[in-house]
Amino acid sequence: MQTAHLSALEAKHAGLDRKIAAEAQRPLPDTAALAALKKQKLRLKEEMTAQ
Repeated sequence: MQTAHLSALEAKHAGLDRKIAAEAQRPLPDTAALAALKKQKLRLKEEMTAQ
């Protein structure tokens, strides 16, 4: 069960990575959206390392 949870977190982390990259490549990136996505990504990373 633990590895399934970790795999789900890693998938979410990768998805956020893609969203951050897509937003950053826009001509006028939304800095508030980027900051929110980066915070979510950081929370996921912290949860993964706590496992």
